[in-house]
Amino acid sequence: MCYRDMNEPSDGKLRRAENEMRLRVFWPAVVLAALLPVSIAQNANMPIDRQIVAIFDGVATDKMPGLAVLVKKNGRVIFEGGYGVKGLRTDSKIDTKTNFRLASVTKQFTAMAVMLLVHDKKLSYETTLGEIFSEFPDYGKKITVRQLLNHTGGLPDYEELMDATEKEKGKIWSPERQIQDAEVLQLLEKETKRKFATGTKWDYSNSGYVVLGLIVAKVSGKPYGEFLRERIFAPLKMAGTVAYQKGINTVPNRAYGHSKEGNAFKETDQSSTSATLGDGGVYSSADDLSKWDDALRNHTLLSEEEMKPALQPAKFGKAENAVLPDDAPVALHGVPVEYGFGWFLDPHKGHERMWHYGDTMGFKIAIQRFPKDGVTVIVLCNRTDVDPGAFATRAAELLLNSR
Repeated sequence: MCYRDMNEPSDGKLRRAENEMRLRVFWPAVVLAALLPVSIAQNANMPIDRQIVAIFDGVATDKMPGLAVLVKKNGRVIFEGGYGVKGLRTDSKIDTKTNFRLASVTKQFTAMAVMLLVHDKKLSYETTLGEIFSEFPDYGKKITVRQLLNHTGGLPDYEELMDATEKEKGKIWSPERQIQDAEVLQLLEKETKRKFATGTKWDYSNSGYVVLGLIVAKVSGKPYGEFLRERIFAPLKMAGTVAYQKGINTVPNRAYGHSKEGNAFKETDQSSTSATLGDGGVYSSADDLSKWDDALRNHTLLSEEEMKPALQPAKFGKAENAVLPDDAPVALHGVPVEYGFGWFLDPHKGHERMWHYGDTMGFKIAIQRFPKDGVTVIVLCNRTDVDPGAFATRAAELLLNSR
């Protein structure tokens, strides 16, 4: 384990299981007691940075997969640390420069890319799918870019379409033969109806964000990953961050994903859906995500006014809030949950919050930002038996409750 605090110097079933959390899950604070060291309750009189250390101490040994953590207040790093190793194939230790697959945290970069194209006047939030992809079938032609961004478009779930296709034609996709973005579009173009009437509700849609990644490429005239590199990662000096494409580029300082089986860990790094880009293909580190956080706070890429649409949750008719679907965890049924462009927008105990999770094969990710309080917590895990959202919430609460 390594860390730095403010007092120290800086140095079919498989596919469904992989994406279940990526599609539906929110980490409730009620699980904290089961995850956090008992000693924390006895540390209330410690300095905040030491209380944060106590949250993460003991989570991983230097022989198992682990996590990277970064906690900030008003742009200042209060705590950062790495625990465990990048993979069982190596004894290389995790640190804040280690790159993890972000899964659905990628969506905030896809949303920013779209917003930059709107800034360039190459796209509008009211541009329709039919205007961009003229061959798209009638059921989806009138879905707007805005509705794709806030999950109200109603596109079919591409994973369900994969399952249906393989049921008819036999096994097609695998970790070795992964589905590509263009194939997702082809599956959607073979359909004849939406999942629900556009604009009547929200339903978390990986399909929508794969399509948004394709829109970025088509409208910009550059591959999705290249556009992100040129317009987001390079300007912000996020040198290690990449939209990963096997055989095309590599991930520096890469962590590999793992799942726990019994008392042991097994590498579970890739699945048949791991190659799609706009919904989950970016790898990044705690250090680079800290630069992303700085850019959001300082309005480096877009002005405060241009950023406002991303922070306005979708509304439908008389509904005050969207809610998670029925297949969300039972404890969350009926809990109000709102979504903007690439961010969940739900307050926590009266504090304005924008946040996202990533949960996919071998990785769990959490980023929580409290803009008015100046608090940001980033937790990146290359194992699936821990809850980074609960850790992030606990660390944030320490700062939110401090004077």
